[in-house]
Amino acid sequence: GVDGVSKFAVCCSSPERFLRVSRDGWVESKPIKGTAKRIYGDPSKDEAVAEALRTSEKERAENLMIVDLVRNDLGRVCEVGSVHVPKLMSVESYATVHQLVSTIRGELPSDQTALDMVAASFPGGSMTGAPKERTMEIIDDMEQRKPRGVYSGSIGYIGLGGAADLNIVIRTALIEPEAVTIGAGGAITALSDPEAEHEEMELKAQAVMKALGLGS
Repeated sequence: GVDGVSKFAVCCSSPERFLRVSRDGWVESKPIKGTAKRIYGDPSKDEAVAEALRTSEKERAENLMIVDLVRNDLGRVCEVGSVHVPKLMSVESYATVHQLVSTIRGELPSDQTALDMVAASFPGGSMTGAPKERTMEIIDDMEQRKPRGVYSGSIGYIGLGGAADLNIVIRTALIEPEAVTIGAGGAITALSDPEAEHEEMELKAQAVMKALGLGS
């Protein structure tokens, strides 16, 4: 910024948890893989959409892939045998969408910290896919090495007492004097339908655009 005034603002409403570390050393990650548009005014149809998401072969395959990746990331640092999955592919409902969310937890050994956990896990597996390093190389080539900025990164805090809470940067707008940038994307697998993937990407951006008065 100039004269202490920032030239941009990051407005984030991400529901996705990258990592939370409690003061007593428990780690939690809640990757989201699977999105469906809610139907208002008809609870039975809305419930049917949620159930279709929960049982979708494609969405479950994506979610399971990321669960395995996150388990591996946590296992690099956490106590042997402590990494577990208390919730696998649970549907969580938000204002505009249903999401398929899994919860992975593990316990840090006494000689490891939240910083060690971040170093072993960043970037979040739900934004890279697996295998993580090779996938990031392919994405970098396809995106012509153009930086994504804050999108798909992480915002949160790491406290002096050892606790941390960090999100995955989705549902976020980067506001600058001359432009607003909203990042959105989706996972591509062998079961993907190009038109459906594009529609899902637009759906993910809708809530942020509406909040900014840019969409209906």
